[in-house]
Amino acid sequence: MSIVEEESDHESQSRSIAAVERAMDVLLYFGRSGQPDLGVTELATALGLTKAAVHRILTALRSRDLITVDPSTRRYALGHAAAALGRAYLARTDVRAMCAPELRQLTEQIGETATLSLRRGDTRLYVDQVVPEQELRMEVVLGIPYPLHAGGSSKAFLAFLTPEEVDAYLSRHKLEAVTDRTITDQAKLRKELAAIRKRGYATSIGERQPGAASIAAPIFDHDGHVVAVLSVAGPAARFKADNVKAATALTEAAARVSAQLGYQPE
Repeated sequence: MSIVEEESDHESQSRSIAAVERAMDVLLYFGRSGQPDLGVTELATALGLTKAAVHRILTALRSRDLITVDPSTRRYALGHAAAALGRAYLARTDVRAMCAPELRQLTEQIGETATLSLRRGDTRLYVDQVVPEQELRMEVVLGIPYPLHAGGSSKAFLAFLTPEEVDAYLSRHKLEAVTDRTITDQAKLRKELAAIRKRGYATSIGERQPGAASIAAPIFDHDGHVVAVLSVAGPAARFKADNVKAATALTEAAARVSAQLGYQPE
């Protein structure tokens, strides 16, 4: 092959890669736009492409059922092949496996117990933990259900439910005290939930377990639903719920897992 032929082949490969990248940009934009369907002009404007280029890309994606079009409106939406890809990804996602390295890192950084909780209906339960190598330390019991109003991890779930879901929970359950620090007044709890949403994490001092302090942050899925909660907890005499370093490390860890699940903050 001559030098001219090699240069021509390289240019052809570069153009092919660029075309694939543009097609992926179009496909990914459907996923992050938040709209059920999109028009050619919208896509072209958002991605800085010509309408002709967008139309060619959409035609190619339609041929693989990644995109579908409504003949009456000429608006495009994700096709069943794209949905199949999403289902395949979700089928292999394991929140516990995703969080395992984050739990280890949090315990190393903060020197306290890091936990992972999942929600089960109107309760939540610990499903994993990493404890520090300290003589005085917190350990939780895995698999025991706790109410959603008592403690940091519980409140982190409740705070990020929809207002309708919070109302429904409060209508179904009396706010019973787990300890003498548990919030049992609805108005006070609603104020606390609003503060949690504003700062992005929950705190607790003895609300679920006497003598314990915790900070808890939510993990969101691609639809923005809270699916799990990470927490750092320790003896209240040593670990402070207003620990800025712990709160920062915790929210950053939760954000990394949320990103793996496809969550994109507004």
